[in-house]
Amino acid sequence: MILNMKYKKIFVFIIFVAIILINSKVLADDRREGIESFPESYRPYLYELQKRHPNWKFTALYTNLDWTYVINNENIFGKNLVPKSYSDRWKNTDPDKYNVEVDSGWVDSSRRAVEYCMDPRNFLNEVRIFQFESLSYDEKTNNIDGIEKILYGTEFYNRIVEYVDSSGNNITMTNKYSDLILSAGVNSRVSSYHLASRIKQEVGPFLSHSSISGRVPGFEGYYNFYNIGATSSAEPNGAIRNGLQYAKDGKGASQATKDKYLIPWNDKNKAITGGGIFIGSSYIHLGQDTVYLQKFHVTSSSGGQLFWHQYMTNVLAPYSESRSIYNGYANTGILDSSMSFIIPVYNNMPRVPMESPNILESDFSLDDTQVYADVINTLNVRSGPSTSYEVLTSIDRTVTMTRIAKGKQSGELWDRVRLPNGMIGYVFQNYLKEVPKRQIEQINVSIDNPVIKKGEVKKLNVQILPEEAKDNEVEYSSSNSGIASIDSSGNIMGIRSGKTAITVKSKENDVSGSIDIQVYTPVTDLQLGIESLTLQMGDSYILKPIIIPSDASNMNIKYESSNVNIINVDNLGTITTVNEGKAKIILTTQDEGISKEVEVLVVPKLEEGDVIFEEGLKVDENEITGFDIENLKSVEIKKKINSKYNIEIYSNKGELLTDEQIITTGSKIRLIDENDVIKMEYITIIYGDVNADGKINSSDLLVLQRHILEIEMLNGVFLKAGNINKNGKNPSSLDSLLIQRHILEIKFIEQ
Repeated sequence: MILNMKYKKIFVFIIFVAIILINSKVLADDRREGIESFPESYRPYLYELQKRHPNWKFTALYTNLDWTYVINNENIFGKNLVPKSYSDRWKNTDPDKYNVEVDSGWVDSSRRAVEYCMDPRNFLNEVRIFQFESLSYDEKTNNIDGIEKILYGTEFYNRIVEYVDSSGNNITMTNKYSDLILSAGVNSRVSSYHLASRIKQEVGPFLSHSSISGRVPGFEGYYNFYNIGATSSAEPNGAIRNGLQYAKDGKGASQATKDKYLIPWNDKNKAITGGGIFIGSSYIHLGQDTVYLQKFHVTSSSGGQLFWHQYMTNVLAPYSESRSIYNGYANTGILDSSMSFIIPVYNNMPRVPMESPNILESDFSLDDTQVYADVINTLNVRSGPSTSYEVLTSIDRTVTMTRIAKGKQSGELWDRVRLPNGMIGYVFQNYLKEVPKRQIEQINVSIDNPVIKKGEVKKLNVQILPEEAKDNEVEYSSSNSGIASIDSSGNIMGIRSGKTAITVKSKENDVSGSIDIQVYTPVTDLQLGIESLTLQMGDSYILKPIIIPSDASNMNIKYESSNVNIINVDNLGTITTVNEGKAKIILTTQDEGISKEVEVLVVPKLEEGDVIFEEGLKVDENEITGFDIENLKSVEIKKKINSKYNIEIYSNKGELLTDEQIITTGSKIRLIDENDVIKMEYITIIYGDVNADGKINSSDLLVLQRHILEIEMLNGVFLKAGNINKNGKNPSSLDSLLIQRHILEIKFIEQ
């Protein structure tokens, strides 16, 4: 990853401009607006940027300069520098120039570094494009908030301006640094965002930097925020002292020039504004109106001699500053605003963009293979072979590209590819698959029966055409895998009732075939909360059967009465009495024909007062709940029932209980007249007591869990006893949890 670095300057007195104009090689440049005005090799990158940012405008700057001529003139010793710590690929390795410090810690760059940094096509991505941003002031976008966000992370951020004057007095202004920078932008007609970014680049994040501390001996009270005139020097702090000398007296400039630039810069406002005027009049308003053009002097609206009027010597300065500008805009949220970019074009440029010196030719082998992205969503295409490089675009698996160089690096492998639109970039090799020589043209899918049962597995029939492509890779998918899933061999499994589309798709292109599948869930059981029922004449009762499983496709049930002279039943399961006597209700599922019976006894209607239940007991038709589970003795239950009839209590197995025996789920309480005729019969329910022992303990928990797991199903009144949360549904894990909480005495089951 290439880091931001401080700029180095080659300052040339402005007075030289007039002399050079006399003996200049005048080359008029040609500016043309619109992406279509650029050469083909630029366009794919610019179209991608315009797709993301429709308000951005691009101008092609035809320099009318030959590429080799430009590089020859820039590749002169001392004109472009890199840090001495960089690898030799970035440095001039001529024996007499290798690691020779042009400035402290800085050495001459390699020709390859110059070629890479000067080729605009390398930087047509969302971040590095800002080295080509037009730097003229724009009142529609420049504001205090944006400046502050650019300054964020430095000591200038949200800071009141303080400084020391030439007499040593401490001065505190009412303005913040952002106020001065915005004012400087207005007065110099230079983008205030550019000025803020330039200050960050030149003096770094700290107010203690020697160029702006005001405390350098011999230059107390003088400030140079842009290091103007800070020409390279081998002396300690020589460049800074040269810059401060310019801030003090203009280093021999005329009085008119000093007045124009507000020299001396003996307060911070004059230094920031005057320096902005210098940058504007000396560079931006002369046609060097981008960071790139200030570094590489390849155009001038005044037609002066080229390659000399360069603001900095760091060959990577535009690259570094573009990130700072981008971050400021991104943090401000104005990236989608209207912005203009001026991008140079040279004659006889290389067919493909020049490579970064960081990229080794030995890490790649030439290739010419058609590949596609083997990804589910998208794959990023980057400007270099690492995630530290910027994203150029993203592609999905439908895009077929050409791998022009196959990576053989150590560690992560990256390939260089050319997209169909001509864009060249790098992708992670692990996500690339070669396109077969014969691609799939058609996929036909079928199945013996598109209706399958839940839990059933059926094989999908797949035909690949042409025959030569039958071994090419395909992928299987279900539009709703919760209804039916399909594995990599084409085996479909029904999960639950519903419809889903099964698709077989080529991995190499967009060819696919689909078929609709319906999953059918058959009925496996019919459960009833009762097996017998006693009704008084004139009463009715609604049966509430439970079909297993709960997602069965056909939930319809047929109801029949064995004797319509005794009882009737409608198609909703409502039983009505006709005459006294016994009869049965037969329930049959429409699917699978599973049948269950309920025996119904119809008895005469009890008169008011014939039976009275004490408060606490809950009577619903012939079911009684609400018992005190700590007091279930038969004799105690009888005390809670007042009736003119005899009361007998039977176990769930039909055995007459003594007074000391306890009632359980399924016990029956009968009212008997003097002739031993049953006048009414009630059935007892104790919620949680699903094993009919009158207790709620771990045995009940085990029984209920076996029911939930469909190992041994509950039926009749025990099904109701297991429905502890009383929602009328098949007992579930929630009911199991309620029993556990009862056993642990966390919360007792409400009867």
